[in-house]
This record gives sequence, structure tokens and C-alpha cells, in this order.
Amino acid sequence: MVVSTNTRVESLATSGIHQIPKEYIRPQHELKTITDVFDDENDENAPRLPTIDLSGIRSDDPETRQRCRDELTRAATEWGVMHLVNHGISGDVIDRVKAAGEGFFGQPVEEKEKYANDIASGKRQGYGSKLANNACGQLEWEDYFFHLVYPEEKRDLTIWPTKPEDYIPATAEYAKQLRALATEILTVLSLGLGLDEGRLEKEVGGIDELLLQLKINYYPKCPQPELALGVEAHTDVSALTFILHNMVPGLQLFYDGRWVSAKCVPDSIILHIGDTIEILSNGKYKSILHRGLVNKEKVRISWAVFCEPPKEKIVLKPLPETVSEAEPPLFPPRTFQQHMEHKLFRKDNDDAVDPK
Repeated sequence: MVVSTNTRVESLATSGIHQIPKEYIRPQHELKTITDVFDDENDENAPRLPTIDLSGIRSDDPETRQRCRDELTRAATEWGVMHLVNHGISGDVIDRVKAAGEGFFGQPVEEKEKYANDIASGKRQGYGSKLANNACGQLEWEDYFFHLVYPEEKRDLTIWPTKPEDYIPATAEYAKQLRALATEILTVLSLGLGLDEGRLEKEVGGIDELLLQLKINYYPKCPQPELALGVEAHTDVSALTFILHNMVPGLQLFYDGRWVSAKCVPDSIILHIGDTIEILSNGKYKSILHRGLVNKEKVRISWAVFCEPPKEKIVLKPLPETVSEAEPPLFPPRTFQQHMEHKLFRKDNDDAVDPK
């Protein structure tokens, strides 16, 4: 059975194929590391990424606040990723966001195609099956919906789904609450570097310029999950990334020389430190390499919100306070746009901007 690689992954998954097209098969060195995600989740001996109870940073007790800040900055330093619980975002809003995303992807592919993006013409927002070309030209076992959700005045509601009816109000409210959480996290990370509490937020664009981009990832059942990846190994270019999921495991982190599967923690949001914060902190905070596994038993859905600085207005480089003779700058100055192009096209350092 010949299937066009332009076909949506969902259509492939439901077409009755028993073998995936060769474009989805990972190279040999990766195949050796792909494991059964359900076996991984039951491995009690595997390292576990930290869980941070954020209720502590809102405590009236200074010692409790400081202890929570220390735990969060330690997780950002050692792992670069963590589960956040008691994060302050309404459980009802999270349930609504998940129901809205599941409702959108539960529609026939023909309905979703009305929202199709067109990367070639520069239309990144919308429904698609690949956000960008990877270095090796292979495809990932996922479909997605991608759009800007905050600030409100920069949204384009014409490309937001109108079905289900709660998609727009639920997603808008979630973005608003998540933006407040981003400020709390950036405050803690600033203090952890010995900076004024508002410094990192200012450095990534502040309340007016920091962009929140939502990518709903839809990973259909895969007939050969041992050969494919939902998302290939990468680090996030963002400042911060917040992730919800439908409690189906799949996220893996490259930690201490091995791939570690993130266990599902109820009522949590996963927080990733992105490249932007790693650069500003001169490597103190880690942007961890991660990827997504797929399986043949359950559909996995995740909701990733990338908090990104403006593309051209800010030069990303290690902050002066993080640099010393003993700790020289680890990253050349680049705009966010240049950093993305450097990662995407593997450009050399000659695209860096003059630091003066």
C-alpha cells in the first residue's frame, strides 16, 4: 500500500497500514534508543524529574518562600525541566482547554483542513503536520495546531477554531492565567541569579513583547512505535515552555547520559527552561534535550505554550552579572531570529551580532 507523505499522520494511522512509510523511520543510531514508553513509566529505578510545589512561593512565611525558590532554581540548574503542582491555574480552565483541543482533533480531517497552515508561504499558524524542516529530512509522527495566544492584541482570532464553541474562550483564559505564571517563574529564576526580580522578564520582552505561542501536538497510534518518534530530539528555543498532556506518557529527557521518560503527574504542568534563559544565564539554567515517543495503544495529546522574546528587538547574550574571568560567556550575541536560524540551518557563528 503506497501512501503519500503529504497525508496527515492521523489519516495514515487510521488507514489500516501495518508498516509506516520510510520517511518516518528513524536512523539506526536512534532506533537503538527507542523504548516502550509504558515499560519506561513502570521503571521504578529510573531517575525522576523534579516536582515543585509552587504553593510555597506564595506563602506568607519567608523561609517557606525561599525554600520553594531554591527547589525551583535547583531543578532549573540540574534538569532544566520539572513538574509544577499547585501552580495556581484553575483546574476548570485546564479541563476546558483539554476538552477544546480534544474536540478540535476529534473532528474529521476534512474539517481540520479548513485551518491548514502553509509554511512555504510564511503562514505558520494553523493546522499542520510539521512545524519546520529538520536536519535529516525525516518526518515526525504527529499532527498539530499552532497559533499565538498572548498578548491579546497580537492574536489573530480568525484562525482560531470555532468548533468546539468553547475553544476560543477557554484557550484565551488559559493563556491569560499562564502569562501570570510565567512572571512568577521568571521572578524566581531572576532571584536565583542574584538579579532584581523583574530582570529576566524585562530581558525577554516584558509584558508587552513576550509572545505566548500554543502548539497542540496530536500523536496518533503508531503501528510501529519502535521505529518512529513523535518529536525528534531538540531543545526549545523559547524562554520558558509550559506543557499539559492527556496523561499518556511520551516525553523523554536526555539526562545524565541516557533517555529518561517523564512519568505522568496528575494536575501538573511541565515546565521547560528554554535556550533563551540558558543563554541569558550563561548556562547556569539548562535547556534540556528532549523528544517524544509514540505508542500503538493510545493517542497522546499535549498542549505546549512557548514563551518567546521578540524576534529582532532583543540581542540574546549572557547577562553581564553571569560572566566573569572564571566563567566567560558561553554563547555569542544573537537576536532570537538569528538563534532560531542557527539551530534550524546549523549556521556558523558568523551570524552573531556585534556585542557593542
